[in-house]
Amino acid sequence: MKLQLRDYQAEAIEDCWQAIADGMRAPLLIEPTGSGKALIIASLCEQANEFDPTVRIVILTDSQELVGQNFAEFIGLWPDAPAGIYSAGLNRRDVGARFLFASIQSIYKRAYKIQRCDILIIDECHMIPPRSDAMYGQFIKDLRTINPNLVIIGATATNNRLGSGRLDEGDDALFDGVAHETPVKKLIDEGYLAAPRTPNRMLEGQINTKGVGTRLGEFIQGQLEAAAMDPTCIDAVVEHTIKYGQGREGWKIFGVSVKHCEAIHEALAERGYIGGCVFGHTDKAERRQAIRNFSDKSWKYLVSNMTLIKGFNVKHISMIVLAFSTKSLVKYIQSVGRGTRPLYAPGYDLSTIDGRLAAIDTSEKPDCLVLDMGGNVGRFGPFDDPFPEKPKGKGGGEPPFKICEECTCECHAAVRLCPICGTEFPPPESTIRIVPDAKPILSVEPEWLPVTGVTYKRHTKQGGTDSMKVTYQVGLEFYSEWCCPNHVGFARSKFESWWRRRDAGPIPKSVTEALECAEFVLAKPSHIRVKKDGQYWRIVQYNFTPIAPAQSVAA
Repeated sequence: MKLQLRDYQAEAIEDCWQAIADGMRAPLLIEPTGSGKALIIASLCEQANEFDPTVRIVILTDSQELVGQNFAEFIGLWPDAPAGIYSAGLNRRDVGARFLFASIQSIYKRAYKIQRCDILIIDECHMIPPRSDAMYGQFIKDLRTINPNLVIIGATATNNRLGSGRLDEGDDALFDGVAHETPVKKLIDEGYLAAPRTPNRMLEGQINTKGVGTRLGEFIQGQLEAAAMDPTCIDAVVEHTIKYGQGREGWKIFGVSVKHCEAIHEALAERGYIGGCVFGHTDKAERRQAIRNFSDKSWKYLVSNMTLIKGFNVKHISMIVLAFSTKSLVKYIQSVGRGTRPLYAPGYDLSTIDGRLAAIDTSEKPDCLVLDMGGNVGRFGPFDDPFPEKPKGKGGGEPPFKICEECTCECHAAVRLCPICGTEFPPPESTIRIVPDAKPILSVEPEWLPVTGVTYKRHTKQGGTDSMKVTYQVGLEFYSEWCCPNHVGFARSKFESWWRRRDAGPIPKSVTEALECAEFVLAKPSHIRVKKDGQYWRIVQYNFTPIAPAQSVAA
């Protein structure tokens, strides 16, 4: 049986196999929430089975709920697959299955029972802790001892891990690089996801994180809970939820802690709204019933802390309330992503972009409203193009600003008078502040910058392999990128792709060869688009025709 894939899903799988063929032993697939990751995993397994009918693949995740969910989706897509489960919580130990869905807690000491594993697919791989001696590290070490040629494929919605930045960077990086990333904006623009949006005005009653400490890269739980439990904060969350939730089907509310979630639930119930809470310690049967009540719309809202931040898919959620503050980009992306699954009105051709967009626009859920009560949108930036998370020890923190209530000017936190209108700021003792959560939750496409010149130079890094530095002049500004003809594997493959876009002739085998002909044979872009990546700018798109930017070539 050949699984039917969307274009971007087929591209993700093709890029994954290409990266492995180019020598990458641990590629990453960055696939947004709602992009059909289960179908991508099933198709990877199906194609691997076609290559080698004896292949053995372990699909690993960090919770038994995801194991059961992933297995059910896999069997639904491929009913006769030789698949099984290894999870103590699910009371199954199908150790001989060729496609084995497992929870790390149950299987990390059982590598030698599994014996040969050719491919390890780690779902939600951002959950892997940095410590090499932890469960993931021990399991991977044992698998590699049994099979030194083991390939690891990581699947996640965001290439970040709390406190240590990107998954493919740093001394503790488990992955070699990104084989494929499907942009969230693409899925929204093509009608595969519902667009999140924020109110067009500031919301009062934000959680004040001033004075809340940080431990292991995240706000200290007890201190954050104390700030969030301020009665004014609780009232603000409830009042905004009720006000903005009118006409919206499902309200998913994320709180700081059990105590905080229960306070929000009690306040909503007192106002006559029907809903409930789910936590990590909630009895399994009670948890299933609560989710069922919310899914069938018997409940208007469902409150949890981080318990339902992943693997929780209820399509009619049309409002997300972020009643928490976090320094984890993953939590921010995963929480908002709970509301981006689309609803399609009947009667439209869903095989076309126009049909899908029209079906979303006329459905009960034309978008998903995000109420951010914790300053998360301002902290991380747009949902589809967030700021990269900074590793521990490399600075960061919230920008020191405050908002003038009279003219809404953003002023430095230290000033006592607004420099625009002269309003005097009150003393800073208050536990509640007003900050703008009307930051755009979707990015604005960068403008095309006209290129006035391109130069090519050798770049030599001490102790490393030479590369070719390509610099684009835009007026008085300069933007650079580095190409790697001397490298092998994925870096070389990217250089070859880059060169083919600019010249149909032979591809140089070295930096020396490239520099000898680059100036004469390479087509030069008329415009580029750039994106801020940390403290540097990254070139993300090229346009080779001066009049029609729409014909650009993605980087």
